[in-house]
Amino acid sequence: METEGPGLLFTIVAFIGGFSLLVFIHEWGHYIVARLFGVRIDTFSIGMGKELFGRTDQRGTRWKISAVPLGGYVKFFGDASAASNPGEIPQGMSAEERAVCYHFKPLWQRALIVFAGPAVNLIAAVLVFAVLSYNNGIRISEPVVAEVHAETPAEKAGFQAEDRILNVDGAAVDRFSDIARIVKLHPNQVIEFGVLRDNREIVLRAQIGTSYLEDRFGNRYPQGFLGVRSHTSEIIELGPMGAIGEGARQTVGSTKMIFTTLGQMILGIRSVKELGGPLRIANSIGEAANISFQYFIWMLAMLSLNLGIVNLLPIPVLDGGHLLFYGLEAIKGSPISKKAQEAGFVAGFALMLIFMLIVTLNDLQSMAL
Repeated sequence: METEGPGLLFTIVAFIGGFSLLVFIHEWGHYIVARLFGVRIDTFSIGMGKELFGRTDQRGTRWKISAVPLGGYVKFFGDASAASNPGEIPQGMSAEERAVCYHFKPLWQRALIVFAGPAVNLIAAVLVFAVLSYNNGIRISEPVVAEVHAETPAEKAGFQAEDRILNVDGAAVDRFSDIARIVKLHPNQVIEFGVLRDNREIVLRAQIGTSYLEDRFGNRYPQGFLGVRSHTSEIIELGPMGAIGEGARQTVGSTKMIFTTLGQMILGIRSVKELGGPLRIANSIGEAANISFQYFIWMLAMLSLNLGIVNLLPIPVLDGGHLLFYGLEAIKGSPISKKAQEAGFVAGFALMLIFMLIVTLNDLQSMAL
């Protein structure tokens, strides 16, 4: 029976609350490392645009909630804008002001302040996955084939029951779920499997099949299938350190999945229509919150991971773009010219605008189905 979808108000509240929490985590990363290096912070905003309400702390930082709940920023002392663009060197400052100004800090400190935002998003994902693994345990089955389904890619490739799969396309696997994750990412592609059979290693090549996962709006997402079944899984309880290791493992696996998917879209293997924007993300968060609190937290961890990775892409206007300019500054020995930086930020802004247009159109088309 299909679960009744969440109401519009519930979805909006869950989205704004969840996404604002992720923005806070991201901006707190910038804030706390900047504070560590003695940078004065003028503003810490959750949301963009006009201030709805806020307060100024004893250090002079204005903490505020702004009208548009999509994004946020930390504005450092001396910034001409909330973007903290490299090359915005303030003029006419006293020695005391230069000492607390972001733009006069050593290059390595500025780079760490920028990197801290995405890094905290990644750390948050590890910790959430770790807590869920500690509370619930992890379900594991050995990478051993229990059954090969008839007339499937696995049967055609020559798989047999009790084959132990050692690696998939050269990547070692020690759980059946690892195999499933890789296979799902490669529909209609040929993959090599390293298999242990009767105490000898063989290589099987399979043309992965394609199935489609359909959401409640009728959107269909291609995923690969092989046609094998695992043995019964078992739930393993973890201690604190084991849970942290599992959290890191899940984060690394999800990161590989994100980069593989992005690469397939760039190469045209997957359609950009699979990308979702604010509307689809809001719906996913609302549905997760409607199902259970744990699923809601897991969804936020995945979004935190995505937020961290996207912000590290070397695109001007993103944190990764700032790090790119700082890397070039380190190689060159001096900042990149203001003209070159401005051109980069204009190009980056245009690229992000096009991206937002694409994902918003995808959302509107999917909602109209």
